[in-house]
Amino acid sequence: MLRMDPAALRKSLEQLEQAADDHAHWHDNLIRSIVCRLPCDPHDLEQNAHRNCRFGQWYYEQAPFELWEQPAFAAIEAEHKRLHQIAAQMLREATTGVPVARADYDDLVTGGERLHLELDSLRNSIAGSLRDRDALTGAHGRLEMLPTLREWRELARRNVQQCCIVFMDLDHLKEINDTHGHAVGDQVLAGVVRQVTEHLRPYDKVFRYGGDEFLISLPGADLQVGLKVISHIREQIAEATIVASPGGPPIATTASFGLALLEPDISAEESVDRADKALLVAKAAGRNRVCVWDPAVTTSTLLRRMMQDDATG
Repeated sequence: MLRMDPAALRKSLEQLEQAADDHAHWHDNLIRSIVCRLPCDPHDLEQNAHRNCRFGQWYYEQAPFELWEQPAFAAIEAEHKRLHQIAAQMLREATTGVPVARADYDDLVTGGERLHLELDSLRNSIAGSLRDRDALTGAHGRLEMLPTLREWRELARRNVQQCCIVFMDLDHLKEINDTHGHAVGDQVLAGVVRQVTEHLRPYDKVFRYGGDEFLISLPGADLQVGLKVISHIREQIAEATIVASPGGPPIATTASFGLALLEPDISAEESVDRADKALLVAKAAGRNRVCVWDPAVTTSTLLRRMMQDDATG
C-alpha cells in the first residue's frame, strides 16, 4: 500500500487520469499523422520525446516520490519510452512515403496495450490505498488490521521474524476538543499521525483502531527495538506543537503507548489485547509514557501501588 495521506492519494489519482488522457490524445494525433500523411509534431522525432510530452512531464516532474516505489510505475516508464521510439520510426518512414511496416504497427498496438495494463495496475493501487485509509488521519483502516497482523503472526510462528505491536492513545484529546473545538482536535489527531508515520519505515503501518486510539505494527522488531522506536516517537510528539489553522493557537499534546509482541502461540486478537493492557498501564501511571506488556502488572495492581505510595509518602 502507498504511504500517502488521502488528499495526496486523490490528487495523484486525478493527475494520473489527466496524464492518461493526454497520452490518449497524443496517440490519436500520431495515428492521424501516419494514416492521413499529415505533418507531425517535430517534438515526436526528438530523442527525449518521451520526457517532453505531456505524459512524460507528469511522470518525470509531477508524480510524487511514493509512486516511484511501485512496480507498475517503473514498468510504465519502459513501455512509454518504447512507444515513443516506435512512433518516431513510423513518422520518419511516413514522411518519406515508405509504407508503415506491419511489425512496427503491431509493436505500437501491443506496446499501447501493455502501457494501459500498467496504468490500470497503478490506478488500482492508488484506489485501493484510498479505500483502506481513514479519511481524517490517513491511517490504515481497522478492517485491514487483523488480516495484516495474522500474516505477521504466521511469519513469527515459522520463525521468519518477530513483529512488535503498539497501541497509541492521544492524551487529553477531550480537553483540546472542549477548549478549541472538535475541528481543531481533528487536526491535532491528524498531525500526530503524520508525525508518527514520518518516523516509521515504509513497511510499518499505523491503523486507526477507533477514536483517538491507533495500533502500530513494527514487523521485524522485537520488544527492545520497538521500545526504542516508540520512545523516540513519544519524545517527538511531546516536543512538537501543531497549528490547526493559519493564525490559530499552537496546540501541544502528548501520547501514551503500550507495547506487546505479536506472539506466535496465541491469536492476533490476544496479542492486541496485551498491547491494549500495556496502554492502560501507561495511562494509569500518568500518561506520556511507554509501557511494555507484563503479565505480572495490570492496571488495577499498578493503581493499588500508586495509592499505597501516596498514602505512605
